[in-house]
Amino acid sequence: MSNFFLWVLGKTWLRITGWRVDTNLPSHPKYVAIFAPHTSNWDFPYMMSIIFVLGVRAHWFGKRELFRGPMERIFRWMGGIPIDRQARTNMVDQMVAVLDANEEIVIGVAPEGTRSQAPYWKNGFYHMACKAGVPIAFAYLDYGRKVGGLVPGFLPSGDITRDMGLIRDFFSGVQARYPDEVGAIALQPADG
Repeated sequence: MSNFFLWVLGKTWLRITGWRVDTNLPSHPKYVAIFAPHTSNWDFPYMMSIIFVLGVRAHWFGKRELFRGPMERIFRWMGGIPIDRQARTNMVDQMVAVLDANEEIVIGVAPEGTRSQAPYWKNGFYHMACKAGVPIAFAYLDYGRKVGGLVPGFLPSGDITRDMGLIRDFFSGVQARYPDEVGAIALQPADG
Protein backbone atom coordinates (compact mmCIF):
# COMPACT_ATOMS: atom_id res chain seq x y z
CA MET A 1 0.00 0.00 0.00
CA SER A 2 1.19 3.49 -0.75
CA ASN A 3 2.22 5.88 1.99
CA PHE A 4 -0.42 8.33 0.77
CA PHE A 5 -3.17 5.71 1.10
CA LEU A 6 -2.01 4.88 4.64
CA TRP A 7 -1.88 8.60 5.51
CA VAL A 8 -5.48 9.07 4.25
CA LEU A 9 -6.61 5.94 6.12
CA GLY A 10 -5.01 7.09 9.38
CA LYS A 11 -6.17 10.70 9.02
CA THR A 12 -9.74 9.61 8.27
CA TRP A 13 -9.93 7.25 11.28
CA LEU A 14 -8.54 9.89 13.63
CA ARG A 15 -10.84 12.62 12.31
CA ILE A 16 -13.93 10.38 12.66
CA THR A 17 -12.98 9.47 16.23
CA GLY A 18 -11.97 13.02 17.23
CA TRP A 19 -8.26 12.37 17.83
CA ARG A 20 -5.32 14.74 17.23
CA VAL A 21 -1.69 13.91 16.44
CA ASP A 22 1.30 15.29 18.33
CA THR A 23 3.73 15.95 15.46
CA ASN A 24 6.85 16.50 17.59
CA LEU A 25 8.82 13.57 16.09
CA PRO A 26 12.28 12.47 17.23
CA SER A 27 15.00 13.68 14.87
CA HIS A 28 17.36 10.73 15.38
CA PRO A 29 17.35 8.24 12.45
CA LYS A 30 16.99 5.23 14.75
CA TYR A 31 15.59 4.75 18.21
CA VAL A 32 13.58 2.53 20.53
CA ALA A 33 10.03 3.82 21.01
CA ILE A 34 8.34 2.67 24.21
CA PHE A 35 4.56 2.59 24.08
CA ALA A 36 2.63 3.09 27.31
CA PRO A 37 0.20 2.78 28.89
CA HIS A 38 -1.20 -0.23 27.06
CA THR A 39 -4.61 -1.27 28.42
CA SER A 40 -6.83 -1.95 25.40
CA ASN A 41 -7.00 -3.63 22.01
CA TRP A 42 -8.13 -0.19 20.75
CA ASP A 43 -4.58 1.06 21.31
CA PHE A 44 -3.49 -0.72 18.13
CA PRO A 45 -5.75 1.01 15.56
CA TYR A 46 -5.21 4.42 17.15
CA MET A 47 -1.42 4.08 17.32
CA MET A 48 -1.18 2.63 13.79
CA SER A 49 -3.28 5.54 12.50
CA ILE A 50 -0.96 8.01 14.22
CA ILE A 51 2.08 6.22 12.80
CA PHE A 52 0.52 6.36 9.30
CA VAL A 53 -0.20 10.09 9.63
CA LEU A 54 3.33 10.79 10.86
CA GLY A 55 4.79 8.74 8.01
CA VAL A 56 6.90 6.64 10.36
CA ARG A 57 7.81 3.07 9.45
CA ALA A 58 7.79 1.45 12.89
CA HIS A 59 8.90 -2.11 13.60
CA TRP A 60 8.14 -4.54 16.41
CA PHE A 61 9.42 -7.92 17.47
CA GLY A 62 7.39 -11.11 17.72
CA LYS A 63 8.21 -14.72 18.33
CA ARG A 64 9.36 -16.50 15.18
CA GLU A 65 6.43 -18.93 15.35
CA LEU A 66 3.99 -16.10 14.53
CA PHE A 67 5.68 -15.57 11.17
CA ARG A 68 4.46 -18.73 9.46
CA GLY A 69 1.98 -19.29 6.69
CA PRO A 70 -0.23 -16.50 5.39
CA MET A 71 0.32 -14.31 8.46
CA GLU A 72 4.03 -13.92 7.70
CA ARG A 73 3.45 -11.41 4.88
CA ILE A 74 0.88 -9.48 6.91
CA PHE A 75 3.07 -9.27 10.03
CA ARG A 76 6.14 -8.24 8.02
CA TRP A 77 4.08 -5.60 6.16
CA MET A 78 3.00 -4.29 9.56
CA GLY A 79 6.66 -3.95 10.60
CA GLY A 80 7.06 -7.28 12.36
CA ILE A 81 10.52 -8.76 12.85
CA PRO A 82 10.72 -12.40 13.99
CA ILE A 83 12.81 -13.24 17.05
CA ASP A 84 14.18 -16.71 17.69
CA ARG A 85 13.57 -17.42 21.37
CA GLN A 86 15.67 -20.62 21.12
CA ALA A 87 18.75 -18.89 19.67
CA ARG A 88 22.07 -18.83 21.49
CA THR A 89 21.92 -15.05 21.65
CA ASN A 90 19.32 -13.50 23.92
CA MET A 91 16.43 -11.41 22.65
CA VAL A 92 18.06 -8.09 23.56
CA ASP A 93 21.18 -9.00 21.56
CA GLN A 94 19.03 -10.04 18.58
CA MET A 95 17.26 -6.68 18.72
CA VAL A 96 20.57 -4.80 19.01
CA ALA A 97 21.82 -6.64 15.91
CA VAL A 98 18.77 -5.38 13.99
CA LEU A 99 19.38 -1.82 15.20
CA ASP A 100 23.07 -2.03 14.28
CA ALA A 101 22.28 -3.38 10.81
CA ASN A 102 20.04 -0.45 9.85
CA GLU A 103 20.86 3.20 9.24
CA GLU A 104 17.25 4.21 9.95
CA ILE A 105 14.85 2.16 12.05
CA VAL A 106 12.23 2.66 14.75
CA ILE A 107 11.65 -0.28 17.09
CA GLY A 108 8.41 -0.15 19.08
CA VAL A 109 8.17 -1.91 22.44
CA ALA A 110 5.34 -2.14 24.98
CA PRO A 111 7.38 -2.62 28.19
CA GLU A 112 4.33 -3.55 30.26
CA GLY A 113 4.14 -6.72 28.18
CA THR A 114 0.37 -7.02 28.64
CA ARG A 115 -2.87 -5.05 28.44
CA SER A 116 -3.68 -6.04 32.03
CA GLN A 117 -2.18 -4.35 35.04
CA ALA A 118 1.47 -5.38 35.28
CA PRO A 119 3.35 -5.15 38.58
CA TYR A 120 6.49 -3.95 36.78
CA TRP A 121 7.91 -3.16 33.34
CA LYS A 122 10.22 -5.47 31.43
CA ASN A 123 13.59 -3.77 31.05
CA GLY A 124 14.74 -5.21 27.69
CA PHE A 125 13.91 -1.94 25.89
CA TYR A 126 16.37 -0.10 28.12
CA HIS A 127 19.24 -2.54 27.65
CA MET A 128 18.59 -2.65 23.90
CA ALA A 129 18.84 1.16 23.63
CA CYS A 130 21.98 1.26 25.81
CA LYS A 131 23.79 -1.51 23.90
CA ALA A 132 22.88 -0.02 20.51
CA GLY A 133 23.66 3.55 21.64
CA VAL A 134 20.28 4.87 20.47
CA PRO A 135 17.72 7.14 22.15
CA ILE A 136 14.50 6.05 23.80
CA ALA A 137 11.43 7.87 22.44
CA PHE A 138 7.91 7.97 23.86
CA ALA A 139 4.89 6.61 21.97
CA TYR A 140 1.64 7.43 23.72
CA LEU A 141 -2.13 7.63 23.47
CA ASP A 142 -3.82 10.03 25.88
CA TYR A 143 -7.48 9.02 25.92
CA GLY A 144 -8.36 11.94 28.21
CA ARG A 145 -7.21 14.56 25.70
CA LYS A 146 -7.68 12.33 22.60
CA VAL A 147 -4.15 13.00 21.40
CA GLY A 148 -1.29 10.64 20.64
CA GLY A 149 2.16 10.74 19.21
CA LEU A 150 5.70 9.56 18.98
CA VAL A 151 7.88 12.18 20.65
CA PRO A 152 11.56 12.64 21.53
CA GLY A 153 12.75 11.15 24.79
CA PHE A 154 16.40 10.85 25.81
CA LEU A 155 19.64 8.96 25.29
CA PRO A 156 19.90 6.48 28.16
CA SER A 157 22.64 7.30 30.66
CA GLY A 158 23.25 3.75 31.87
CA ASP A 159 21.68 4.65 35.24
CA ILE A 160 18.42 2.78 34.84
CA THR A 161 16.95 4.06 38.11
CA ARG A 162 17.51 7.70 37.12
CA ASP A 163 16.28 7.15 33.58
CA MET A 164 13.13 5.35 34.76
CA GLY A 165 12.35 8.58 36.63
CA LEU A 166 12.40 10.47 33.30
CA ILE A 167 10.09 7.86 31.78
CA ARG A 168 7.76 8.00 34.79
CA ASP A 169 7.64 11.81 34.59
CA PHE A 170 6.54 11.70 30.96
CA PHE A 171 3.92 8.95 31.20
CA SER A 172 2.45 10.06 34.55
CA GLY A 173 0.31 12.64 32.72
CA VAL A 174 -0.97 10.22 30.04
CA GLN A 175 -4.46 8.76 30.55
CA ALA A 176 -5.01 5.17 29.39
CA ARG A 177 -8.29 3.93 27.93
CA TYR A 178 -8.76 1.88 31.12
CA PRO A 179 -6.94 3.80 33.89
CA ASP A 180 -7.63 1.07 36.46
CA GLU A 181 -5.52 -1.34 34.38
CA VAL A 182 -2.38 0.83 34.44
CA GLY A 183 0.42 -0.66 36.50
CA ALA A 184 3.30 1.10 38.14
CA ILE A 185 6.07 2.44 35.95
CA ALA A 186 8.70 0.47 37.82
CA LEU A 187 11.23 -2.28 37.23
CA GLN A 188 11.17 -5.70 38.85
CA PRO A 189 13.04 -5.56 42.17
CA ALA A 190 16.42 -7.32 42.07
CA ASP A 191 16.44 -10.78 43.61
CA GLY A 192 18.40 -11.38 46.76
